[in-house]
Amino acid sequence: MAGILFIISAPSGSGKSTLVSQLRTLVEGLDFSISYTTRAPRGSEEDGREYHFTTRAEFERMIAAGDFLEWAEVFGNYYGTAVSALDHAKKAEKDLLLDIDVQGAVQVMKKLPQAVSIFIMPPSPEILEMRLRHRTVAEEVASKAAVPEDVIQQRLAEARRELKQMKDYKYALVNDVLEQAVTELRAIVLCERGVRNGVQALASSCRTDAASLKLKAAMNTFER
Repeated sequence: MAGILFIISAPSGSGKSTLVSQLRTLVEGLDFSISYTTRAPRGSEEDGREYHFTTRAEFERMIAAGDFLEWAEVFGNYYGTAVSALDHAKKAEKDLLLDIDVQGAVQVMKKLPQAVSIFIMPPSPEILEMRLRHRTVAEEVASKAAVPEDVIQQRLAEARRELKQMKDYKYALVNDVLEQAVTELRAIVLCERGVRNGVQALASSCRTDAASLKLKAAMNTFER
């Protein structure tokens, strides 16, 4: 069943990119949309692989031309998904996977309510901060400049705000043990494709309206 739009988003530092990478090795028929961004590449990132890196002026030209399905400005940089990604997936008879931030996901869900939305949660504020600081080190190496502490705190505060939007998603999972999180993500994709044997119960446990104990426990750590 080709033509399903899967939206995967999460607060920065939740390990979303790693999960998406693992999912793509396990599930066939997924076309991955490479987002556009005005931020600088980090570490070993390459243009056209992790992102299409572009200038602010070019991004704003694309906004004006209506080239984006969604776009957002996050921490001073633009991120966006080109409308052409949907057309490309349809022509290839594949499902489309969007790895986008919460702002962008909300835009897409309003435009395309039939999309399957999946929220990735960090297991606790402490682990989220650790992951964010590891990412910050990569940024510092790439830019050869220290990231101010107030920027890190701003990102943590934004993550807490984004977590409140989890209820707007159809599914949510906690990325505490990578293998388990990947298994849950795969189950969701297969179940939405119509597969039931071996995956339906697991996928159903990840629905936000199911309010699983695991999900509630993770949310509680952010409400202390």
